[in-house]
Amino acid sequence: MIKVAVCGALGKMGKEVCETVTAQNDMELAARIDIAGDDTYKSIEEAAGEKQIDILIDFTQPKSIFENAKYCLNNGIKIVIGTTGLKDEEIEYLKNLSKEKNTGCFIAPNFSTGAVLMMMFARQAAKYFDNAEIIELHHNQKKDAPSGTAIKTALMMSEENDNFTGGNCPETETIKGSRGGISYNDIHIHSVRMPGYVASQEVLFGSNGQILKIRHDSIDRKCYMGGVMLATRHVIDKNDFTYGLENIM
Repeated sequence: MIKVAVCGALGKMGKEVCETVTAQNDMELAARIDIAGDDTYKSIEEAAGEKQIDILIDFTQPKSIFENAKYCLNNGIKIVIGTTGLKDEEIEYLKNLSKEKNTGCFIAPNFSTGAVLMMMFARQAAKYFDNAEIIELHHNQKKDAPSGTAIKTALMMSEENDNFTGGNCPETETIKGSRGGISYNDIHIHSVRMPGYVASQEVLFGSNGQILKIRHDSIDRKCYMGGVMLATRHVIDKNDFTYGLENIM
């Protein structure tokens, strides 16, 4: 049996992960970790001191994920990271640490198979359009902006094209930030935070006489669980570093 710990176990995603792990025939929920609970471990260190943990699934906060990941990799605990907000240099550090410690690490900005397909389609479309922007929409309790999915999408698109503002005139923002944040190869990202959303993203491509829209909407957090389980089993079997669910689909 795969001994699984869930960090952020009392959050909305964490609760779904705990239920999903419990329902698997080859997994055991070894520890629930959350600082807010009376019946949970308050830290990974505390849980690891009492329980055998083969792999930790983390859905916590941007401010804590980097330290959580470093602790796991330095202590032989494989990790699946669903928390977004890691910086590029932090991802590179974890990649090197994973290889140095020979301990698997899986980072995914999005675990929904539909969202990952949207990102893959956007990368394909990027070959044929010189203008593109991303709009991502999330619930108003999401702490980081732009979303990890939007950042990863922009990165994948930038690998296919080196500029996405072709033909644009010089711009002046009369209200700062109205054109969104500028990411890889000048892809503008616009973040919306509003109650009622779970997670949505729309990638807009334009050229003379046409607009292409690629959109994905998550309407229930259960849509992420298949990807989480896929990543968990991959890390157990392969014990490597992977960034993005598209690499194992």
